[in-house]
Amino acid sequence: MGPRHHSDPYCTIVMQEYFPQTQTLAKTRKTLFTGTDLRYTEGAHLYRKDGWYYLLVAEGGTGYEHAVVVLRAKNIDGPYELSPEVTLMSSWHLPENPLQKSGHGSLLETHTGEWYMAYLVSRPQRLPGVPLLASGGRGYCSLGRETGITPVAWRDGWPVIEGGKHAALTVPGPQMVESQAAAEPAWCDEFDGAALDPELQTLRIPFDETLGSLSARPGYLRLYGNDSLNSTFTQSTVARRWQHFAFRAETRMEFAPENFQQSAGLTCYYNSKNWSYCFVDFEEGRGRTLKVLQLDHNVPSWPLHEQPIPVPDEAQSLWLRVDVDHLVYRYSYSFDGESWQRVPIDYAAWKLSDDYIGGRGFFTGAFVGLHCEDISGDGCYADFDYFRYLPVEE
Repeated sequence: MGPRHHSDPYCTIVMQEYFPQTQTLAKTRKTLFTGTDLRYTEGAHLYRKDGWYYLLVAEGGTGYEHAVVVLRAKNIDGPYELSPEVTLMSSWHLPENPLQKSGHGSLLETHTGEWYMAYLVSRPQRLPGVPLLASGGRGYCSLGRETGITPVAWRDGWPVIEGGKHAALTVPGPQMVESQAAAEPAWCDEFDGAALDPELQTLRIPFDETLGSLSARPGYLRLYGNDSLNSTFTQSTVARRWQHFAFRAETRMEFAPENFQQSAGLTCYYNSKNWSYCFVDFEEGRGRTLKVLQLDHNVPSWPLHEQPIPVPDEAQSLWLRVDVDHLVYRYSYSFDGESWQRVPIDYAAWKLSDDYIGGRGFFTGAFVGLHCEDISGDGCYADFDYFRYLPVEE
């Protein structure tokens, strides 16, 4: 992919020969496609079928205008002709479709001779009372990019999607031996292994002794206090993606802060400027307290700052959970793991979405995770006994 100009979103698909023996590229390259008016041409895939070369590209950007465009040629280096339909898939023309932003397609043929296309897609949640074609009317995608699949037929030498160009929630499966789909179980990491569960991710750098340890206290994840969630440097944050519109995440934590600049707890996070944080810290004259903090487009709010929730001195452990229910989410806490109290704040789940955050490159969706920080530099740590994620059946 070659940009025509650094400030212009039109792009060009080019081909350049590679020599594996010398691991070098030819000095010349061939232009295959300069794009359509949808712009943002990228993500090229090349296929050979029935004497034709098929070029699949993404256009329209990764937002609601996202699309799959197909071309073909008799020779690998062209000239390539654009499909009469231009787009193979797009949801732009169907704002009411539950699957939006479909694009970046990839074709595959099964061993039974059936063709399918995998593609990127998002599932927006719409705000009540907002017109469909108004700003924000198509909804907000807290789950980020997901993967879809659809059958592909061939007509007159072109791939087509049966039933229309749009992504569908259910499609016919391949003609294979059926097997019972595994139920989606609750996920939990009890931190008994030598490494973090693959579902867990860290920010910018891999998990190492700078961030925490699984061996300092066997059976626990110990996170060492580092930078705040607002930082873009070293944060001790271990999180997993939101994968459902409704779920519960929970942990049990032991933490003994010594000053107000040390904290640990549970966070719902999109990026360093958009997150919420339910945490324990320390205040002189009060001892340990439970608070919540939100950063909304880098604007902070401290709803419990004047009247934080006191943590009893005898409470060695603190249980924290968050319940995400479509457009809202709420934190809760317990001092014994049985009696739970809600933090009296409702947060907008749709604000932790690709669409609310905006800008380029925002398609990760929201995360829920564990965090420990120490901006005093005195040194602290928090021990987490487990981290559980439970989808809510709908």
